[in-house]
Parts: sequence; structure tokens; C-alpha cells
Amino acid sequence: MARGSKKSYTPKQRRQASHIEASARKSGKSAKTAARIAYATVNKQDGGGKKSGSGRGKKRSTASSKQGGRKSSRRS
Repeated sequence: MARGSKKSYTPKQRRQASHIEASARKSGKSAKTAARIAYATVNKQDGGGKKSGSGRGKKRSTASSKQGGRKSSRRS
């Protein structure tokens, strides 16, 4: 698989990326930059493309959408 190929993403991840890309385009970013931002965000949230198989365990999510409560409770 070539570098930059989006084949290893699930349909849900591709859908999320397209929504993020549309939002970036709306805010004035170029198409290339918007796509880069979109897939970087999906990677940050999910840790990359398809992941399957037993024994992988559950990694604690560090996605920015999940961090808010943990960060604020740690401060007190």
C-alpha cells in the first residue's frame, strides 16, 4: 500500500474525515491542507487505520474529545 493511501481506514473513519475536511474548507483552508488536517485528526482520535485482532487490549483514549473531564479533575 502506497504512503498516503486511505484504504486502511474504516468507512466510519472516512466519513469523520470528510466532515472534518468540509469544516476546514468552510473556514478557508485549501483542499490539500483541509484533507491533511482531517486525517491527522482522525489518526489522533483513533490511532490510525483499521485495527483488529485479539490481544490488542484497550488503550486509554487520548483524543482531545475525551480529555476534557480527565484534565479538569486532575487540576483540583
